[in-house]
Amino acid sequence: MHNTYQNQVSRGWRQRLRIIIFGTETAAGKTFDVLLIASIIISVMVVMLDSVKAVAAEYGDFLYGLEWFFTVLFTIEYLLRLFCVGRPIRYATSFFGVIDLLAILPTYLSVLLPGTQFLLVIRIIRVLRVFRVLKLVPYIGEANLLIQALKGSSRKIMVFLFTVLILTIVFGSLIYLLEGEENGFTSIPRSIYWAIVTMTTVGYGDISPQTSLGQALAAVVMIIGYSIIAVPTGIVTAEITQRFNRELSNRPCPDCGASDHIAEAEYCQYCGAKL
Repeated sequence: MHNTYQNQVSRGWRQRLRIIIFGTETAAGKTFDVLLIASIIISVMVVMLDSVKAVAAEYGDFLYGLEWFFTVLFTIEYLLRLFCVGRPIRYATSFFGVIDLLAILPTYLSVLLPGTQFLLVIRIIRVLRVFRVLKLVPYIGEANLLIQALKGSSRKIMVFLFTVLILTIVFGSLIYLLEGEENGFTSIPRSIYWAIVTMTTVGYGDISPQTSLGQALAAVVMIIGYSIIAVPTGIVTAEITQRFNRELSNRPCPDCGASDHIAEAEYCQYCGAKL
C-alpha cells in the first residue's frame, strides 16, 4: 500500500515535470522555455568571449566559472528530461536528445583535452526549441516542401556541379598554359584553384593573370561565373513551383472528395463546391 502511494506520487511529479519541460501550453512551460533559451544564448556568448585573448586575460576566471555554472545547469536539465519522459532511451537518441548531450559534454572533456570547451557553441542549436515557444510548428510544412524540392532537384544539381567541375579543370589548365610559373600559376591544381575563385566571383587576388590572353580568359571565366550562379537557384525554384502546384491539384473537394483539380482552380470541376 505504501509502495503504491509512493509510485503514484512519483508519477504525479513526473507528469508535472513533463508538462513544464516539454509543454508550452502552461505559463510555467512557457517561462521554462524562455529562460532555457536565454541561458543557451548567454552560455554561447560566454564561450565566444572566452576565445578572445584580451577578454580571457582579464575575465578568464569569471568566464570559466560561468561556463561550469551553465554546464551543471544544462546537465541537471538533461537528467530531468530523461527522468520525466516515458522512454528515456528514445529521447536520448532523438535529435534534441543528442544535441542536449553534446551541449554539456565538451566542458567535461576539456578537463582531459584542453580546448574542447569551445565546441560548446553547439548549444546554439538548442535555440531551435523557440519554434515550440513561438508556435511556429505549423510552418514546418513549408520547410518540408523546401526539403522535398531540394531532394527532387538533387540529380539536376549534381549534373550541374559536375559540369562546373569540368569547366574549372579546363579553365585552370588553359590559364596554366597561358601564364606559367613565372606569373604564380605554379601547377594545374593551383590554376584550378584560381579558376574556382574567379568563377565563383570571390576574387581573393592572391594570384592573377598578367598577360593579355590570360586576362581575356579571366574575363570569360567571370562572365560565365555570373551566369552559373543563377542556375541552381532556377533549378530549385522550378522544383518548388512544380511541387506546390502538385499539392494544389491534389486538394480534396470537401463535398465529393475528388482531388485531381487544376492547380489554379477555386471550385471543384465535378460538383462545383468551393475548394
